[in-house]
Amino acid sequence: MLTLIIVLVVAAAVTFFLMKKGKIKDANNNHIPDAIEKPIEVVKEKVAVAKEEVKEVVEKVKKAVPKKKLAAKKSTKK
Repeated sequence: MLTLIIVLVVAAAVTFFLMKKGKIKDANNNHIPDAIEKPIEVVKEKVAVAKEEVKEVVEKVKKAVPKKKLAAKKSTKK
């Protein structure tokens, strides 16, 4: 576990150093490399579209399935 943490810290430090040197692009200077930021934006857009589709499907299912009131079963065990 400690090894994993050390590897992640070193990777983050190297990435930060390379961004400061200009080897890794960071156009808006938010310390998130553009190579990572662009794919994340694409995924966010896809998730937003999928979320809307799921909402539509849920609404259609709610309209299609009739609501029934189920009688509560009484237990007669003693």
